[in-house]
Amino acid sequence: MRLATYNVEWFDALFADDGTLLADGGWSARHDVTRISQIEALGQVFTAMQADAVLIVEAPDTNRRRSTSRALGNFAEAFGLRTCEVVTGFANDTQQELALLYDPDVLTALHDPRDSGAPRFDTEFHIDLDIDADEDRVVFSKPPLELMVETARGTRLRLIGAHLKSKAPHGASGRDEIMRLSIANRRKQLAQAIWLRHRIEAHLDEGTHVIVAGDLNDGPGLDAYEDLFGRSSVEIVLGEGETALFDPHASRALQRRLGAQPTTARFFLSSEERFLQALLDYIMISPGLRAHAPRWRIWHPFDDPACWRDEDLRNALLTASDHFPVTLDIDI
Repeated sequence: MRLATYNVEWFDALFADDGTLLADGGWSARHDVTRISQIEALGQVFTAMQADAVLIVEAPDTNRRRSTSRALGNFAEAFGLRTCEVVTGFANDTQQELALLYDPDVLTALHDPRDSGAPRFDTEFHIDLDIDADEDRVVFSKPPLELMVETARGTRLRLIGAHLKSKAPHGASGRDEIMRLSIANRRKQLAQAIWLRHRIEAHLDEGTHVIVAGDLNDGPGLDAYEDLFGRSSVEIVLGEGETALFDPHASRALQRRLGAQPTTARFFLSSEERFLQALLDYIMISPGLRAHAPRWRIWHPFDDPACWRDEDLRNALLTASDHFPVTLDIDI
């Protein structure tokens, strides 16, 4: 089975309220990219991946007028994708939903946020983050998507799709305000990671396989405030010891703070007139799944040889999003 996670930048802007694709020459929400160009590029990337299930980060919006499932169903139909079924979880107010687009002949997936050893992701989590004896109230702006998955072979597992809060100090002005907001944002993100890890441990305690996929907006050494708290949210979600999750790209990055590291996203920094690359997207698996021949791949247009050699696919990856897909092939 091939599982993918893919953050599609402003996927929502490519659809009308009725879920039809806006396949025209108007500008998409991506800089200097038309809607038709982004749509065609996404179709090419999804077709090339041949995934059995894709965890879509920043999926089209759900609200009173719009439907994530309707939009993604139309997208799959437009490109003849066998991943034609859609499952979503708790809707949010950010116009960036989490959704799984999957092949019903290969697996079934059900939103199953049942009670466990930690609060559900649509509720609250209380934790003292700044050691002041007062508990902080933590909520998710984008509640993780918690699924019960069963493959055609009969393997059952919990799949959690996540998009943790960005640490960027949006709206801040001045050095002191930027520092204050950056620290507050990192504190909130670490709380979300702790909450997520508690849910993971509850499932592992029940003997259930777990996969965590998505954009954690964090990685070792990604910002100057990491040392203030000791660990990145990636390390918290991975965990430690016998119940630690595994992702080879995260493992490599944690072992090598300096030197070449894998990357899954590429952003243009206008203030510096250059591109920044970062490792933000992960597929983490629980210990029991490591015996099932897992193989990871980042579909990076420059770092992956097959993507680089295929000029059309290379250009499509650059046009489709500022993130690149990560896939996991696993024998389940």
